[in-house]
Amino acid sequence: MIHKKYIKSLLIRILLSIIIFLALSIFVNYSDNNLLFFKKNVYDKSLNFSNFTKIYNKYFGKVLPEAEDLVVNKSTLTYSDVNAYHNGAVLSDVKSVSPFKSGIVVFIGEKDNYGNTIIIQGMDGIDYWYGNVTDISIKLYDYVESDMVIANATSNKLYVLFMKNGEVLNFEEFI
Repeated sequence: MIHKKYIKSLLIRILLSIIIFLALSIFVNYSDNNLLFFKKNVYDKSLNFSNFTKIYNKYFGKVLPEAEDLVVNKSTLTYSDVNAYHNGAVLSDVKSVSPFKSGIVVFIGEKDNYGNTIIIQGMDGIDYWYGNVTDISIKLYDYVESDMVIANATSNKLYVLFMKNGEVLNFEEFI
C-alpha cells in the first residue's frame, strides 16, 4: 500500500513539473516582452533558495533538513585569531575551510577585497562568504554540509562575511 502511495506522489510531482515547464515555455515564447520580463526576473536576479525551499516543503514535502536541525560548525574550521576586515572578518591560521552552516553554493568567483570567494546560502537565509580560498572542491549550486571541506585558505587567512537580504550582519554573532 505504501508503495502505491509513493508512486502516485512521484507521478503527481512529475506531471506538475511538466505542466510548469510547459506553461513557462508558452509564456516566454508568447511575446518578446514576456521573454525580457523572464530574463530580468529569473536570469538577472539571485534566487533565494531558503524561500524556494519553504514553498517547496509546503507543497511537496521536505527534501532538505530544516535550519533548526542543522548543527553550527561541527566541522574542522579552526583558527587562532579574528580581526575585523572590511565588512566582515579575517580568520588567521586557517588551513582547510568548512562551511559554518549547511546550504547551497550560490557563487564561486572573484570579489573585490576578498579575492577568490565562495558564497553559500544557508537554509536560514543568510549568505556566508568565504574569501581568499584556493583548491575549491565544490561546484555552483551544490548542496554542502557543514562538515565538508570545501576549499583551502590562501596564506592561512580566511575572509568571512555574513549577509541577509543584502544587509551585512555582525560577524561576532557567528564566530
